[in-house]
Amino acid sequence: MARQEGLRHRVVIVGGGTAGISVAARLRRAGEDDVAVLDPSAQHFYQPLWTLVGGGRAPLKESVRPESSVMPQGVRWIQDAAREIDPDRQVVTTNAGVVVGYEYLVVCPGLQLDWGKVPGLADTLGRNGVSSNYTYELAPRTWEMVKPLRKGTAVFTMPSGPIKCAGAPQKIAYLAADWWRKQGSLAAIHVVLVLPTPAMFGVPEFSRVLDQVAKRYGIDVRLQHEMVEVNADDHEVVIADRREGADSKVSLHYDFLHAVPPQSAPDWIKDGPLADGTPLGYVAVNKHTHQHVRYPNVFSLGDAGNTPNSKTGAAIRKQAPVVVANLLATMAGKELPARYDGYASCPLTTARNKMLLAEFDYTMKPHPTFPFIDTQKERYDMWLLKRYGLPAMYWNLMLKGWA
Repeated sequence: MARQEGLRHRVVIVGGGTAGISVAARLRRAGEDDVAVLDPSAQHFYQPLWTLVGGGRAPLKESVRPESSVMPQGVRWIQDAAREIDPDRQVVTTNAGVVVGYEYLVVCPGLQLDWGKVPGLADTLGRNGVSSNYTYELAPRTWEMVKPLRKGTAVFTMPSGPIKCAGAPQKIAYLAADWWRKQGSLAAIHVVLVLPTPAMFGVPEFSRVLDQVAKRYGIDVRLQHEMVEVNADDHEVVIADRREGADSKVSLHYDFLHAVPPQSAPDWIKDGPLADGTPLGYVAVNKHTHQHVRYPNVFSLGDAGNTPNSKTGAAIRKQAPVVVANLLATMAGKELPARYDGYASCPLTTARNKMLLAEFDYTMKPHPTFPFIDTQKERYDMWLLKRYGLPAMYWNLMLKGWA
């Protein structure tokens, strides 16, 4: 990329993922003609499909398109990564040393996958029976490992702390178990699900359903436990007991391990002036307005914000119109008109053709949006929504600022 000096835009959006493109599209529809998106990636990913790729239920190619194809017309794409934000000078510095000035800033760079926080994990990804649906490259390897397995132990883990789609570590376990059931080999496979939480899900109504799903497949659920080390040479994963008063670790032999890494804000956010001061380092914003708590011309949404909602694409779909409405009001010197209620949804695939749609908000109570449909039950029509409806809505409506 050629060095560019003195770049300045009325609105700069850091991150060209789901949140950044959605906000950019909505700003353009509102008539803003000086918007720039800062993102280095030449590809745009629909990450929710990677669970289905890993479960052998969707092709990888459907999860990716060129970033240029989703960039809203009239938006300047600066194909570089941010490395520092100075909100006092109102500039963003990129990895290439380009300084980009702004009047208003939207920060949505996504999460950082902290593979290195689990000793032994990073070095064995994609081999030695270890995979993860959390990257484009690894999701197909998951299915390559799940498909031929006919006996042994399969371990599925979830880390503590907020992660992208908290249901994803469970979804692949159910897709795999249903596959092994259909092959007649489930009884010969010890399926272990390691969760750091005290229940299967944070909303009791959905947690009760998932209890029954795990029971149906005979899954050995280890609540309040967490993966802390992988010994790939011996095919062993070390699991720590996180229950109150407990201080023990056990080593489990695995034939297949689906590992989900700890996650946090990108290090450059974590170490910068916009962070909330916690070890995870998320951008400090008002949880209803998404305006930064110290800098009123800065907004943040998506996975990098410290709003206490589940980090899902569905949350971003509700956050984006709030951010745009409040950003436009700030530009006009008006009171902030829009509020986000914490809505998120988690489409939980419980079988190879069934899904449970968990919708909830900050109250952690069900927040259904589909009239006349009981989404607290496993349903085939919800599976069709997950497999076909949501991707179509994403590419054709959400990224274009229509939904």
